[in-house]
Amino acid sequence: METITLNAPDISCAHCVATVQEAVGKMTGVQSVTASAETKNVDVTFDAGSTDVAAITAALEEAGYPAKQ
Repeated sequence: METITLNAPDISCAHCVATVQEAVGKMTGVQSVTASAETKNVDVTFDAGSTDVAAITAALEEAGYPAKQ
């Protein structure tokens, strides 16, 4: 398992947090995802054999929350 922290500056409320966690959490290989409106960070633990950082950031962008490491 690998854990990354991404910064998604558009996260601003509980709805944003829920949207981000749902978008990334349903991805194959994602073990856990925690988003924070306070820090604007998204912590993702995932199986590097099943997904990668590029796919995670693409899912966030598609959900309306562009992010970067």
